Order: sequence, then structure tokens, then C-alpha cells
Amino acid sequence: MLAIARSCEWLEVRADLIGDLDPAWIRRFFPGRLLYSLRSRDFGGEFDGSDHDRVSRLAGAARHYDMVSLEAGRDLGTDTLGAIAAEKRMATWRGRPANYDELAGCFKRLSSVPGKLYKLVVEGGSGAEALAPLNLLKSLGRHDVIAFASGESGLWSRLLAPYLGAPVIFGTAGTAWTIDGEPSVQQLVEDYGLPNSSFVQEIYGIVGNPVSHSLSPRMHNAAYRALGFPAVFVPFQVESFGDFWRDIVSSGQLESLGFSIKGLTVASPHKEAALREARVSSPMSRRVGAANVFVRQNGHWKADTTDPEGVTLASGRPGFSVKGMKAAVVGCGGAGRAVAAALDQAGAAVMLVNRGMERGQMASRLLGLPFAPLSSFSVEPFSVVVNATPVGRNDNRMPFEIAGLKQDAVVIDLVYGREPTPLITKSRGAGRVVIDGRDVLEAQVLRQFHMMTGRQMPIEVVRDQLGKTAGKSRR
Repeated sequence: MLAIARSCEWLEVRADLIGDLDPAWIRRFFPGRLLYSLRSRDFGGEFDGSDHDRVSRLAGAARHYDMVSLEAGRDLGTDTLGAIAAEKRMATWRGRPANYDELAGCFKRLSSVPGKLYKLVVEGGSGAEALAPLNLLKSLGRHDVIAFASGESGLWSRLLAPYLGAPVIFGTAGTAWTIDGEPSVQQLVEDYGLPNSSFVQEIYGIVGNPVSHSLSPRMHNAAYRALGFPAVFVPFQVESFGDFWRDIVSSGQLESLGFSIKGLTVASPHKEAALREARVSSPMSRRVGAANVFVRQNGHWKADTTDPEGVTLASGRPGFSVKGMKAAVVGCGGAGRAVAAALDQAGAAVMLVNRGMERGQMASRLLGLPFAPLSSFSVEPFSVVVNATPVGRNDNRMPFEIAGLKQDAVVIDLVYGREPTPLITKSRGAGRVVIDGRDVLEAQVLRQFHMMTGRQMPIEVVRDQLGKTAGKSRR
């Protein structure tokens, strides 16, 4: 509670989940202001009592809390409003409007009730849906309206809303996403530097599904703050890259809100689809049929890939060369194909390995490299082994068996999690070189930052955010 108090001005007490706590007791631990909410099932909560019980509890809370959340369609009648002063009301609407005009109509009806704050939450959060609350904030130009799209797919709209006048951003007291789809206060502080915010002119981001685990926002935003750069890096969790490109990037909607989207990194499963949207692309991205970084140059977008950075790290070690070595790349998605192509260019004899036959054979045809199914794969003949699958992230699974792994082998794991992966942990020792996902991520982020902004990312910022500085544990 004390950690939250240092970052938060308000604490929302969800009475539908934890009951009617004594606000005097809460104030012993939280010195800020208290918001009481009794979220009904229609609003994604647990309250299903009678209207009489609801009015009684809301009115009772208004005597001791700084503000009470009132739901549109249920709490804005005369009985409730007569018991709660206007300066203590936060009128709340939640739903899925068809378009901006419908959302604007919802606000017009909501704001007809005098109140302190007005909150509108758009359920869903696809590109067009997440834009509607931001367009509403822009058109209103007020500082008593909170509007955003819910869930992980709508997080980017929640993050941009304060720059358009929203006075509050909501997060949970836990350390992870909740069933309500709200980010934690810890994530908002560590990844986005809140509650401090400054002028933002440029937007950068990561596009994928999922992306909530990504450390990219944390590192990029920390670097922007260190450099005094007017930008924010946000996560775009999307189902369709094509829809995202049409609705968010090509439409110019962000520009109409006062932002300029200048660069994107692309994560699984959109790397192949992303390449199709680029007007210009690098030779490597064309060869592997995938891209993981987009840079806006002279009004056009150029696609490239930084996925081979793990090979660059290995090749940069003194006295080490992959030329002539046998290398196996397990995983034939965009990242795996890029690493395999880089190893091939460096002179290694590369074998592609994949669980699914169709993708493995497609990668083999695309790159002109041999392919073997994972079911028959053995590490014994290989001096370089790369894991380009998601297996091992925050679990105890191994992407493949390492029995027979050479004592002087190089093991590269593109996956990173809260701790070193089982593959890295079990491969260490006996003179082996291991390069884990955080090492690869560091190299990729440094390059991507320079490609997108034209500036050098401070190396100490990257290592601090990755928990690599002395005395700092990994988060």
C-alpha cells in the first residue's frame, strides 16, 4: 500500500469485490483520496443486489469517501443523485459503441448529470474502437473526462488519453494484469514513467499478439526520458496487422490527434504480414519473408529485421567465427528464418528445424536450406544451436533435448522471461557459450532505437531496465 501511495493520488475501493471497508482504516495506509465503486455485473463487476441496497451503500459511502462512481443506466436517477453531492460524483459509462458519433452521444447524456468527473470505457479495443475515445477527448478539450478502450488491446489508448486531457489513468494494485484487463500500477510506473509525464509529439510502439510481456516499452520510454525526447512507446496488441495498418497507421488518425507515428517494432505472429505493407524493404527482410522493425522515412515506411542480432553477438566474441560450423535453428517463424539467413551468410552450414512440417518446408524453400522435423532432431552434430520458438518463456519446458550437446557449443536462445530459460540454465558450463534472450533483446533494442529515432540509446539505460546493473535483480 505504501508503494502505491507514492505513485497514486487516488485509490479506488471496489466494494463489489471486498465489501464496505472502513475508509478511516484505509487512510491510515493511503494518504491520498478515496474513490468508492460498487461495480455491477453489467459493468463487469460482482454486485447483483437490489436497487434499494445499492442506493443505501452508495449514499453511505458518499459521507466518508472523496468520490463515488455512479453507473449510467442505474445510478443516475433522483434517489441516488439526491443523496450524493455533485462534487462527489464520477458518472461512468461502459459499453461498445458502433462509432465515434455514438460515443459522443453517450457522453452528452452522461454529462447532463452534474458531476466532478466523467468516465467512458469502450469495451473491445480494436483499432477503430480504441480511436473513438481518443477522438472524443480531443474534440471535447476538457479536463474532467476520462475515456479509453479496455483490455490489453486497448492499453495504448489508456496511455495516450492523459496527453489529450484525461486527468486520471487507472491501474490495479497487483503486479500483473487482472481479469478486468487493467494494467498494474507497477507496470504503469516502470514501463511508462507514470505518474510523471511530459509533452509527447512522436509515437513508437510494438505490434504483436500478445505483447504485454514485452520489455521494449520499458527500455524505450526510459531512454526517451533520459534524452528528453518528446515521445512515448506503446504496445499495440492486435489480431490483424492489416487492419491495424489500415485503421491506425495509414488512416492518419494519430496525426489528427496531434501525434506522429514514426516507428514500430513487430512481434509474432505479424512479422510476415507486416512485410506486405511496406513500400520499401531491406534485402534481408525480403529474403526471409518477414520484418520486425518499421521506420518512417520521408513519408514512406521501410521494413527491416533485427532478428539476426543474436548471430552478431556470437560472431563478435574474440576468436570466434561461425564460418564452417554446423548450425541448427529450431523454429521457422520470421525470427528463426532471419537468424538462419544470417548464419548462412556468415558461412555456417545451417539446418532448419521445426515442429510443423508445412512451415519448415516453406522456410526451406524460401532460404534454400535443408530442413528436419523436430521429432528427429538431435543436437549432437551441431556447434551452434538456436532456439527461435517461444518455448521456455516463464515455464520449465525445453524446446528440444540437449543430451549430447558439444562441450564447446554456442547456444543462442531468442526467448527471455523473468529468469534465464531452462535451455540457457542447462546449457551453461563445460566451456559452452550461451547467449540468452535478454542479451539478444539488448542488441536489438539498441539498433532499433537508432533506426527509428536517429539517436543512440544510452547503454546504461538498457542494462538498468534489463536488471543487468550491479546489485539489481531481474524483474
